[in-house]
Amino acid sequence: MPGDDARTDGAARDGGRGGDAARGGPAGEGGPAVGRVTLEMVKADPRVRAYLQAVDDYLEAVGYTEHGRRHAGLVSSIARNILTHLGYPERQAELAAIAGYLHDLGNLAGRPRHWQTGAVLAAHLLDGMGMAPAEVAAIVAAVGNHDELDGEPTNAVGAALILADKSDVHRSRVRNRDPATFDIHDRVNYAVTRSFLRVDPARRSVTLELTIDTDACGVMDYFEIFLDRMLLCRRAARFLGCRFDLQFNGISLA
Repeated sequence: MPGDDARTDGAARDGGRGGDAARGGPAGEGGPAVGRVTLEMVKADPRVRAYLQAVDDYLEAVGYTEHGRRHAGLVSSIARNILTHLGYPERQAELAAIAGYLHDLGNLAGRPRHWQTGAVLAAHLLDGMGMAPAEVAAIVAAVGNHDELDGEPTNAVGAALILADKSDVHRSRVRNRDPATFDIHDRVNYAVTRSFLRVDPARRSVTLELTIDTDACGVMDYFEIFLDRMLLCRRAARFLGCRFDLQFNGISLA
């Protein structure tokens, strides 16, 4: 599939049992048992599947880039891999994967401030599945702060989500097949033929490597719509104790 390069280098993808795991036990009279909710459980939930399909149908109807299972799955995988590479507990990496999968569900109710709507939906879904409250809170904070308009990384899960989400820029996301009618978002995404988020734990760096067809889009076009996103990525990397670098066609713009 085009766009598969948008992942972290040499990533481990297993969930596993982290030291901060939720402890099992009843959540209250008639309530769900509090325990370990996994990414696979979230993916299998019929509500999540239906909501994610509705999100992508809506955004396609209004002319936005792809936001379906491909985007959700890729962001989920990258978010997990970032924390895994940086040595965070496996359970925390799993929470980042869950946040990545759910982060755009708020588009179900419309694009404006979808990150806040998504945070409410995530809380409802995960609480209903029996996730421990502290873990729900971490994911809600991450989803509610992933947008460049007013987002801010407040935990490692959220920082990983921001970096993963903003690194998914690629021509495979463009659904408009007529280049003559591309808007700037279409042009920028279509121009990117390779997107790769490289995490170097030894150097404490996170680098977004982009290969861009400059005949389709100039570098300045990219910055016109992505500057705020890149600044948010810098803050997210800093939260994780890393430096954020950006490369265009092998040239570092750090």
